[in-house]
Amino acid sequence: MGVPVERVSRSSGDRLLMALALFTIERPQWTVEEAAEMLGVSPQTAYRYFKQLTGAGLITPVAGAGYTLGPAIIQMERQIQATDPMLIAARTVMVDLILHAVEGSTAILCRLFHDRVMCTHQVMGRGPQKPVSYERGRLMPLYRGATAKIILAHLPTRTLKSLFAHDAAEITAAGLGGSFDEFRRALAAIRRAGICVTHGEVDHGRTGFGAPIFDRDGAVLGSLSLALPSARVDDALTARIAPLTAAGARAVERIMSNGPDAAELSPARVKIVR
Repeated sequence: MGVPVERVSRSSGDRLLMALALFTIERPQWTVEEAAEMLGVSPQTAYRYFKQLTGAGLITPVAGAGYTLGPAIIQMERQIQATDPMLIAARTVMVDLILHAVEGSTAILCRLFHDRVMCTHQVMGRGPQKPVSYERGRLMPLYRGATAKIILAHLPTRTLKSLFAHDAAEITAAGLGGSFDEFRRALAAIRRAGICVTHGEVDHGRTGFGAPIFDRDGAVLGSLSLALPSARVDDALTARIAPLTAAGARAVERIMSNGPDAAELSPARVKIVR
């Protein structure tokens, strides 16, 4: 059923968003009565929410008095694909970057979403391989894997304090420290390295290389990463892939700032030529 919504006074806009947030992969269909019970409101109020969301195309009725996500979501997805600056900037870089990885590798673009990490684009390399857990649109933990940890390491201290206050047990289990000072030192080491490398923390048999992507003000937006088959990873490959991944992230930033022409020759290709 999901997590019950906290029953406090909220604006009408907040309540509409709470109603829309009920629709998940785990629970894609709701009736008005079920939504009313979960939201802690009357069926009449829940019906009013659903009527507004239906009018906007955000949900749509289906058989059996149920509702599911509507066509406006598809329209928004198309708009994101066509207009998102980080996604547009990363596509060319990722296609180039994956050419320099070993068979069975995947390039992944992620962004921070609340206290999770969300994959927004994926490019699979040559050769057979199993899908990675970072599927587009799927929320992933913030404390495991190079893709997430490199973002975590660049969050503001106040955010890290809040995360540790709520997720201390999860952070400790992920090997990031049993106290906030240990947590902060572990992340400082990742920041100094400029790239994060992890082995099997998200997908068994995969080694992740993650580099941060920043906006013009220096705030972390997301990460560019490569997931390689661990059996193929040695010191020589690590020494080659780590700087290429970091260079790819810098290329994404440059294209976001300077436009598509900045992608004519990616840093990944420059390094290979040299």
